[in-house]
Amino acid sequence: MTIQEIAKRFEELTQQGRWDLIQDELFADNARSIEPSHSNWPPAEGIAAIKEKGKKWNEMVEQLHGGFCTPPVIGGNFFSVGMGMDVTIKGQGRINMDEIAVYEVKDGKIVLEQFFY
Repeated sequence: MTIQEIAKRFEELTQQGRWDLIQDELFADNARSIEPSHSNWPPAEGIAAIKEKGKKWNEMVEQLHGGFCTPPVIGGNFFSVGMGMDVTIKGQGRINMDEIAVYEVKDGKIVLEQFFY
């Protein structure tokens, strides 16, 4: 898949809330996931670790009140999206999160996701 095809499919799946399919269809087996240095989340190496990170996040969420993902902007081998969510985190209360996510594509698969917030 080209980066344009990956970005288009990514957008289609975000509109359906299908983050599981994004990982299954679009991510390379050796993909990496990086959070900002101020977060408590360590980097995740490999699709299994990325899926486990997502599972742990979902277990923390008490209730999802809403969210969004902007259309992708492509530059070279990267695309980025703005994302946000309004969630209640178990034991922490309700928060609004806004971030930029950058995805690197190589050989037709996402090999890196990096979040900025």
